Amino acid sequence: MHNGTFYFSSESVTEGHPDKICDQVSDAVLDTLLAQDPSSRVACETLTTTGLVMVVGEITSQGQVN
Repeated sequence: MHNGTFYFSSESVTEGHPDKICDQVSDAVLDTLLAQDPSSRVACETLTTTGLVMVVGEITSQGQVN
């Protein structure tokens, strides 16, 4: 990465893809915690399969998510 050269990558999935749902759940957890405690440290992942959603990771925050 010299002389201002950089690499750009992105992911694209279709509407209704489980990744979109997982991203929304993880984003909601992060947004909720940061709104309550701007110093929150969040490493949150959401996993899903038929009939099951799991939110996993590490969270250090004074905020709470219900």
